[in-house]
Amino acid sequence: MKSIIITGASAGIGADCAREFLQAGWRVGLIARRADKLEDVAQGHENAHVLPCDVTDPAAVDAAFDTFVRQAGRLDVLFNNAGMFGRPATIDELDFDEWRQVVDVNLHGMFLCARAAFRQMRGQVPQGGRIINNGSISAHVPRELSVCYTTTKHAITGLTKTLSLDGRAFDIACGQIDIGNAHTQLLQDLIDRDPDNAPPVMDVADVSRAVRQMAELGPEANVQFMTIMATKMPYIGRG
Repeated sequence: MKSIIITGASAGIGADCAREFLQAGWRVGLIARRADKLEDVAQGHENAHVLPCDVTDPAAVDAAFDTFVRQAGRLDVLFNNAGMFGRPATIDELDFDEWRQVVDVNLHGMFLCARAAFRQMRGQVPQGGRIINNGSISAHVPRELSVCYTTTKHAITGLTKTLSLDGRAFDIACGQIDIGNAHTQLLQDLIDRDPDNAPPVMDVADVSRAVRQMAELGPEANVQFMTIMATKMPYIGRG
């Protein structure tokens, strides 16, 4: 049975991806802070492993990964998904603590989880695995009032490229999925605030299927970057 850890698995994209992999027969480690929400996602699935964890805590991350590997035997894939947007504001309106909170989750948290996965994949037999980072459309272009979020998501692109390069010697592939306007509760809350200016959205299930497609590639193939977005979103391009 193939194994995957999904961070931010208690809600939104992470929870939907977890259900996709559980239904496909994968052994799935579910990481988020709230154990009760993870239990809801895991309900009815013997192949689910609930791993309550704060991804900004280095010791807690390492312990969660170690626990999962003891139960599953190995780690084939990490979907490095946990993240937060932060308060919408211009830079001069933000306190440093607000900036630091987003950086801690979106950058330090993804670093810590990638580090734990890389270490495990490098040391296991047979060696190797796959890390999939959740970037964002904001890894290409910013949304308004998103300086914290956009800055961290640009940094994740650098993380992905570096892990992809450094992982080659150990059969560790790293790719990134950049997602635009998946219809989660978070996006619905934004729509409800201003229904007259509702953005185009796509079914979150399309994202989950895309992540699974990346995860199920053979070890000789890698999707370096995938962009999946609502069809009617503005063209974003690169460069």
